[in-house]
Amino acid sequence: EILKLLEKYQAKGTFFVTGKKVEQHPEIVLQQMFEGHEIANHSYSHRYISKMSADELEEEILKTENIIKQVTGQVPKLYRPPGGFYNERVVNAAKGNGYKIILWSWRHDTKDWANPGVDKIIKKVVTNARNGDIVLFHDHGGNRKQTINALKEILPQLQKRGYRFITVSDLLNIKLNKIQHEK
Repeated sequence: EILKLLEKYQAKGTFFVTGKKVEQHPEIVLQQMFEGHEIANHSYSHRYISKMSADELEEEILKTENIIKQVTGQVPKLYRPPGGFYNERVVNAAKGNGYKIILWSWRHDTKDWANPGVDKIIKKVVTNARNGDIVLFHDHGGNRKQTINALKEILPQLQKRGYRFITVSDLLNIKLNKIQHEK
């Protein structure tokens, strides 16, 4: 349902996927990729990093990378740590394997995973929308009806205000080009 909504509003997203879910639903990841969305690494099992050794952390990243590559033929270069937790160990493991760590804009954790209510999700996003923001939504991990219903309102409202919905890599490229142009 989320993919149908994104298509309806010509929106592209970056899906930070866990390796375990890619194994279970490779067809969904392929659909995401074929529809022009970006596939990125979100660990294998979504274990919280603070409880992992450096070797376990690297194994989670590389195992997911290999699964994504097997399914899509592409190697992801963006990594979002579970829970947004990071420290020097996480940064070293990600950077050491060619990844950029990506979080969300500080005012845009919708907390949709907790089912806070459709209106609350809509208000959080629409009220705080700024150019270049990264908004965090979840597409699995329980009932996603609130997320879907919120997106039905958010996407057209922001589109009417002139916002475009692009992948994180496209956003980073725009910012990089802007910096280079200003020099």
